[in-house]
Amino acid sequence: MPNDKNKPAEEQPLDKTIKRRNFISFATFFIGAGAAFEGWKWLYHSPIEKPAITAGAHKPLRKALNKTELFFRNFFSNRHLVRTYPAALAANPPRVNSLIGIEDQKYDVASWQLQVITDKGSKQNITLDQIKALPKTDIVFDFKCVEGWDQIQHWGGVKVIDFIEHFGLAQQTKKDYMGLETPDGKYYVGLDMPSALHPQTILAYEMNGKPITMEHGAPLRLIIPVKYGIKNLKRIGTMSFSNERPRDYWAEAGYDYYSGL
Repeated sequence: MPNDKNKPAEEQPLDKTIKRRNFISFATFFIGAGAAFEGWKWLYHSPIEKPAITAGAHKPLRKALNKTELFFRNFFSNRHLVRTYPAALAANPPRVNSLIGIEDQKYDVASWQLQVITDKGSKQNITLDQIKALPKTDIVFDFKCVEGWDQIQHWGGVKVIDFIEHFGLAQQTKKDYMGLETPDGKYYVGLDMPSALHPQTILAYEMNGKPITMEHGAPLRLIIPVKYGIKNLKRIGTMSFSNERPRDYWAEAGYDYYSGL
């Protein structure tokens, strides 16, 4: 067997150094792995939040998500614009990922109206023609999904901020949140007001220069590039405003309420 005594004197300290570093590395790995496992076990067995506007997540995780939201909201700025691309790079047609809230593919688009409900409870019905009469904006951006996929897509419509100003809803933007729901009420999202009024947020009625198809949310859908796809509501039926978080479909299933990028 090898004997350290037979090695040159200069090699013996080097061997000891290597062995010591190996020991420290393995010890650090096992301690870290053990701590990670204990942390996972603690989170797994922690209480589930009480079902309300958000639900389904463990309390420590929801607390972390809410803290993250506050952090990003404090640094949110309309000067932060998502990257845009030439229209030639857009997918045609865009990917269809969900039909929740728009399962009725025979929905009567011709009779559709957007119902706007103010914080005082008054209602205003707005037609698609009225919306199309406003200045049109196109955006080609990288649509991102929480499932991990993304796709460059081309949408056209009216900036939400232009819509708000034209229909005399500026007072409503002093509220903290905007709520949107499909006509059947099966899909709904809550948006922080700064994101809703972001200059790249639009009420879209076109994709790739043509009217939106039924499976993509005809006649009018939300495109909000600063959020993940779960916030981009299809076939908007109602719009409302409040200082309390509106109900949100995926937040009720445990997802992040803010869902910002």
